[in-house]
Amino acid sequence: MIIRTLEVGPIMANCYILGCEETKEAVVIDPGDEADRILMTLAQDNLKVKYIINTHGHFDHVGANKELRDVTKAELMIHAEDEHMLSELTQHAAAFGLSADDSPPADITIADNDKIKFGNITLKVIHTPGHSRGGICLLTDKVLIAGDTLFAGSIGRTDLPGGDYDTLISSIKTRLLVLDEDTIVYTGHGPETTIGREKQINPFLS
Repeated sequence: MIIRTLEVGPIMANCYILGCEETKEAVVIDPGDEADRILMTLAQDNLKVKYIINTHGHFDHVGANKELRDVTKAELMIHAEDEHMLSELTQHAAAFGLSADDSPPADITIADNDKIKFGNITLKVIHTPGHSRGGICLLTDKVLIAGDTLFAGSIGRTDLPGGDYDTLISSIKTRLLVLDEDTIVYTGHGPETTIGREKQINPFLS
């Protein structure tokens, strides 16, 4: 599997491109900004986007949805409980003194345990509310795309609309810490980590 990480936008969110080496089909996860860079990276790997997947609806993870979808014609996916946020990006970004275009509506709303297939790769949807009501993680083999649920040594913030601290801790402990300890965690901001490392050192999970 091809994995590309791009740190995009003023809040430096991680956008991930996952590609199937055999078929060249790909997904773009959390295109928060800088659609041109994302498109250039896709072209460099000769990848065709099948789906655009949002791990949650905050503007720094979905801000380039419109431009990317217009160019690639890929189908847009988000959890049903965060879908309403796609039409509220302008006001959410303005609260941070930033700007973002509202996203088109989702083509497909996804739910816990759904399977997303592209090329020879299957992603499992894990619903992990707490940072937002519809926050998800995506798992394939021992690779987890964690959105803003779990960070290296930290967790997602819970002081935004739809956030709840106890719910987030429960999501992490019951849905993520049960995964194999050598599962690599690709986070929504900052460096990657592993499930085993977070069990050992994350102060929010002790």
